[in-house]
Amino acid sequence: MRKIAFAALGVAAALTLAGCASGGSSADGGDESADIRVWLAGTDTPDEAREYLKTTFEADHPGSTLTIEEQSWTGLVDKLTTNLSGSDSPDVVEVGNTQAAAFTSSGAFLDLTDEYEELGGDDLLPGFVEAGSYDGSFFAAPYYSGSRVVFYKKDLLANAGLSVPTTLDEYIANGEALAAANPGVSGVYFPGQDWYNALPYIWENGGEIAVQDGDTWTSSFSTPESIAGLEQVQQVMTKASVAPKDGNETDAQVPFCAGLIANVSAPSWLQGSILAPADSDAPGCPEQEDNLGVYALPGKDGGAAQVFAGGSNIAVAAKSAHPELATDALAIMLSDEYQTILGENGLIPAKLSLADTIGTDEVAKVQTAAAANAKLTPASPKWADVEASGLLQDFFVQIAQGGDVASLAKDLDTKIDAILNG
Repeated sequence: MRKIAFAALGVAAALTLAGCASGGSSADGGDESADIRVWLAGTDTPDEAREYLKTTFEADHPGSTLTIEEQSWTGLVDKLTTNLSGSDSPDVVEVGNTQAAAFTSSGAFLDLTDEYEELGGDDLLPGFVEAGSYDGSFFAAPYYSGSRVVFYKKDLLANAGLSVPTTLDEYIANGEALAAANPGVSGVYFPGQDWYNALPYIWENGGEIAVQDGDTWTSSFSTPESIAGLEQVQQVMTKASVAPKDGNETDAQVPFCAGLIANVSAPSWLQGSILAPADSDAPGCPEQEDNLGVYALPGKDGGAAQVFAGGSNIAVAAKSAHPELATDALAIMLSDEYQTILGENGLIPAKLSLADTIGTDEVAKVQTAAAANAKLTPASPKWADVEASGLLQDFFVQIAQGGDVASLAKDLDTKIDAILNG
């Protein structure tokens, strides 16, 4: 469990000292030789892009080096809060789009407003520009976007006499039927901590996560609409899924390739992990390519459901000792060449003009349909505190374990209200 005390402290408070910094110990950033440290979160950035970044940067800046340090998404907010306010801050950091507001509002990132046009300007994904801006200034650029789609085993659906569902109710019913017909297999894979995949059920039933009235935020998990969605979540977790009740959503390709999943809602780039060669560092099951199907999670009344719009922003740390070199590295990450690599690996590029790089295959088409109806988490600077507290993960684990939905939701609202309005 992550430390709940962190939420009470707050990201903004923890980073107050960073707000006065504009470039660390080397204000001009013009050192002839420096090592630029880039923090990338998780494994989503493909190796080809990482190599391009390092090679291009070092060729452009002889004598300097670039080191990529991969960080886990789990506990990322806590780690960024500590390191961005310290004397050994990384130079360029990736942060989840839902977490960006906490850092832009606290002065943890370098102001990139003057570089906005050079970095892409109006060609940048507008929703992610908004997530990376604060008080009229631009601090964190879009990195990539993506929407959750449903990957499934064609043979399991066919053997059960089922077809691709067209409504959310059909999706749930299919999941239960597949789990019953295939003991030990998740009809819908849904580990307990996976709050991202719970959001569509809330939204499709007319609920919200939190609503704003003036300066006040009200957590909304216990409204009748949200409760209806949460009861569906519990139905899937307890009747259609045999995923660990206290597990998280990472590395879903492992149980998928082990034959333990019929359907799984996941970011579109999971396809690359499923089909990764057997001799790769994280092997998948490429032999399943012809058996791998994909569709958009269906909505309550048909069409594509409202799913969480995943993705990341990138920023230069305010305390970077080499802000100019760090900004150059960030510019490479937003270049057409680098972003094309991301697109070709299933990530929606940061630039609108490169949307066609994700291809025209079935996954690309489904992702486009899902992205058109995707939503973000509440735009509160303190939302990252909510994520870091572990409250959401703990709540959905209790849901998965059969807890009383209404009482758990009411308690969760009280705790989230205290964070958002603290």
